[in-house]
Amino acid sequence: MTRAISPLLPIVYSHEVAAAKARNAPIVALESTIITHGMPYPANVEMAKSVEAIIRDGGAVPATIAVIEGVLHIGLEEDQLQKLAQLEDVMKVSRADLAFAIAERRSGATTVAATMIAAARANIAVFATGGIGGVHRGAEESFDISADLQELARTRVIVVCAGAKSILDVPKTLEVLETAGVPVVTYDSHEFPAFWSRQSGLKSPLTLESPAAIANFQKVRDQLGIDGGMLIANPVPEEHEISREEMEIYIGRALSSAEREEISGKEVTPFLLDAIFQLTEGRSLKTNIALVENNARLATEIAVAMA
Repeated sequence: MTRAISPLLPIVYSHEVAAAKARNAPIVALESTIITHGMPYPANVEMAKSVEAIIRDGGAVPATIAVIEGVLHIGLEEDQLQKLAQLEDVMKVSRADLAFAIAERRSGATTVAATMIAAARANIAVFATGGIGGVHRGAEESFDISADLQELARTRVIVVCAGAKSILDVPKTLEVLETAGVPVVTYDSHEFPAFWSRQSGLKSPLTLESPAAIANFQKVRDQLGIDGGMLIANPVPEEHEISREEMEIYIGRALSSAEREEISGKEVTPFLLDAIFQLTEGRSLKTNIALVENNARLATEIAVAMA
């Protein structure tokens, strides 16, 4: 059973999240597209449970966010997580269609942008994900740029990731973030990571070496009245990475397949991730799980430091 938090909007907290808010405990938000569109079943639900357990072990409370039959859930109960992990006709919702999914009583998995909106609505300051969306390769012709970047510029949530997904144009993604005034901080490294790989060949705009320093940075931003979010790039653990040179081969092949099959819009990222999974014989999925778990640990430490 869940507890509604708004008499006007269908939003509910899970039991665990409601209790955490009542005692002002640190909470870490989690997206749900990684469950519905990023990994196959049952690996997706196993990953989700593992990440939630990591957050609990670190002293915080996980809040997986999703829309289920028109209700925005901040935290999922066990049966809801299991159901979501097996749903087939589930929307992938961002800023443009989050309200649509609620209004039409649809089920939708939240992207980075939609999760940030929901987290901010629930006063959750820290969010752990795999990788953010960004500027797609060839965007100078397709104009395909993720809404995640605009959301980072406007919504006050710290997003911990392993960098922008390396299927994207990472240099252009960093340029857009700089133009939007989004702080991009790489944790304990001077090079911006490339999702499956620890290195992108690009210098990180900023570097901090402790969760406490990140929490203090956000505190000063708040004191200055600076709006918007902060991006924390957390390199995948070395023992789990796939080198940038090797990944570029797989990404090139996956992009060629997407072009041949005329994949576009929101279907591009899930298609490419699946193609890369096949090309790497599952290695990319193992790395993906490792980096999400690593991001959850760091996000928990930041949330605890902020609390």
